[in-house]
Amino acid sequence: MSAVDVIENQDVVETPVQSEIEICPPLDFEFKKKPFYEFIKRVGDIFCSLLALVLLFLPLLVVAVIIMCVDFGNPFFSQERVGKDGKVFKIYKFRSMYKDAEIRKAELAEQNEVDSSLFKIKDDPRILGKFGKFIRKFSVDELPQLLNILKGDMSVVGPRPFIISEQENFCDERLLVKPGLSCYWQINGKNELSDAMSEYYDKKYIMDRSVLTDIGIVFKTFKVVIFSHNS
Repeated sequence: MSAVDVIENQDVVETPVQSEIEICPPLDFEFKKKPFYEFIKRVGDIFCSLLALVLLFLPLLVVAVIIMCVDFGNPFFSQERVGKDGKVFKIYKFRSMYKDAEIRKAELAEQNEVDSSLFKIKDDPRILGKFGKFIRKFSVDELPQLLNILKGDMSVVGPRPFIISEQENFCDERLLVKPGLSCYWQINGKNELSDAMSEYYDKKYIMDRSVLTDIGIVFKTFKVVIFSHNS
């Protein structure tokens, strides 16, 4: 089955069922270097991130101002994540939670609702009200990562970049390529995926990666975001 077939045949609505049974298809992982593809991808990343930053400058500015009005302070959130070849970099996001969110995380640890290394609870009290939920639901909080893409830390498409403690629970093979804004995990359940399924999708993408695969994932991501199949 081709990469495009995988993308088209995955039903986003049915993902919670898939994550509940947690059965990973067999995968004979193999990594192949693709220098020409990587060159084309880097050119595309630079072009797309620059274009998006220019077109979205005013909307991004409005988002930043609203965040400061809701909870005064730096509207951006930065955090160390693990990238290609294990290189640690700072990822940029809009702050969708109150400034003390990281401190309060320990207090809410027992309420974690996902069977994975990630942390998620329903009606998280750390979120900046309705506006915080809105920018998270439609992935607006992730748009500052366009700067990471422009810098070369990330790509438009690639495995999710985890913090150091989370990456320790996953295989090193997922660090063979640059992390990205979206990938198979984003269009197949995101936070609802178990660690095993997340790792499966990352490995599968690394094997499938191509220009057509990336384009398919980007279009599928827009569909997921627009129809609110997002966490």
